[in-house]
Amino acid sequence: MSTNEGAEGGWPGRSAAHLDGVDRAIIAELLRDGRMSMRTLAERVHVSRANVYARLTRLMDDGVITGFTAELAPHRAGLGTSAYVSVTIEQNSWRQVTARLRETPYVEHFAMVGGDYDVLVLVRTPDNAALRHVVLERIQDIPGVRATRTWLVFEEARGRGAEWGAHES
Repeated sequence: MSTNEGAEGGWPGRSAAHLDGVDRAIIAELLRDGRMSMRTLAERVHVSRANVYARLTRLMDDGVITGFTAELAPHRAGLGTSAYVSVTIEQNSWRQVTARLRETPYVEHFAMVGGDYDVLVLVRTPDNAALRHVVLERIQDIPGVRATRTWLVFEEARGRGAEWGAHES
């Protein structure tokens, strides 16, 4: 959660960088294939390689692009059990809880959420026994955790996400 004011002096957390059409095209291409060369990227977005290097450096310096990673097929990589775990925490314990979740093996992602629960955690483990251990002996053992609820994931798919190649109003 960002508490910095935006570049225009806006509300906290609203510090999005201005992205023009070329920036958006670069992002779209890198989301399709983060391993492409700068030459190929420059050709696809119709700018010089020097321009692509400069823009990519700026996008990384501004925190718009935070890194490059491989996509993993969890089942093929030995993580055959996935679950979402909702976590209810004690008031004002979120810093300690999130610090411990960052260190917990098999926790792939977590988010602070509004609603009936406080934190939603994606856990990927080799099997149900490992999932049981993570939930009952690791997550529930974190000081400040009041309750958990676990939903097994039977199937997953990616959505379209944002349209980076087109300018959004």
